[in-house]
Amino acid sequence: MDRRAFLGGVAAAAAIGPIRQGLAADAYPSHAITFINPFPPGGAADVVGRPLTALLEPVLKQPCVIETKAGAAGQVGAQFAATAKPDGYTLLIHIVSISGFAEVDKLFGRKPKFTRADFAPIARLTAGPMVLVINDQQPYKTLQELVDDARKNPDKLIFSSSGLYGALHLPTALFMKAAGIRMKHLPTNGGGPALTAILGNNSQVLVTSIAAASGQIKAGKLRALACFSPQRASSLPEVPTLKELGYDVEFSLWVGLFAPAQTPQQNVDVIRAAVRQVANGEQFKTAIANIGDEVAYLDQPEFARFWDEDAKRVEAAVQAIGRV
Repeated sequence: MDRRAFLGGVAAAAAIGPIRQGLAADAYPSHAITFINPFPPGGAADVVGRPLTALLEPVLKQPCVIETKAGAAGQVGAQFAATAKPDGYTLLIHIVSISGFAEVDKLFGRKPKFTRADFAPIARLTAGPMVLVINDQQPYKTLQELVDDARKNPDKLIFSSSGLYGALHLPTALFMKAAGIRMKHLPTNGGGPALTAILGNNSQVLVTSIAAASGQIKAGKLRALACFSPQRASSLPEVPTLKELGYDVEFSLWVGLFAPAQTPQQNVDVIRAAVRQVANGEQFKTAIANIGDEVAYLDQPEFARFWDEDAKRVEAAVQAIGRV
């Protein structure tokens, strides 16, 4: 081998070394992952997301940071995630209302800010029934007492929600329609503020997830009158369902994890495997049980099929409510 060829081989070998080291260093994930919470603290995405990210860190061996980007019933955070770089380092924790935003825009003749096609579903984490609660300053002991008063006094009662057409507004509106009553709407920018409103008696009625309300129900500050589930909730066995009480209304609140569309599937698969491990672990199940919810894990293929079907129900609910 002549000297020129030898030096060329040495140079090539020297160049390959750093490339291999770079590939190893860039193996996903190589730095912190941001999980967007599109609601203020205290809502379902927040109370499920915090134990999830805490347990993901030792599995992924990288920081898992929750970043709150609240506003417009969860649309602000969702839009931010939809336009984020699709590299697996920005993920979105969202709830059932993500399915209806494009339908709301169509209802008002607006171009949708984003659609479901802008996201890759990764996993469903929890799914639980909604519950209608009143605060401890209200006299009603049963749902019928509330309905009777609301019929006699339209717009006397105020209900709070996480925002127009959000996950707390939709089931409340469906219930009011079924019961033939009117209540005033106090939209806030998330489930946490909606809960704060009823605790402060700025509203008297709230439909929310059991997970978000369980602590206040146990403390006696909120009274549960009805669940929106097909069967009674295991965490509130004494509370009747709306169907038991003669109202044909069901609504559940699920929490899921999403990535921007076009995120490399190999990166998504890393997250899927880590979430699967956490969701099936006792620590996560215990954390979720402590907030009165249940783990209802679905991996990507099953979650994608579920989301397709559930979105039809949410879109139908938006259409049933119409412009408000």
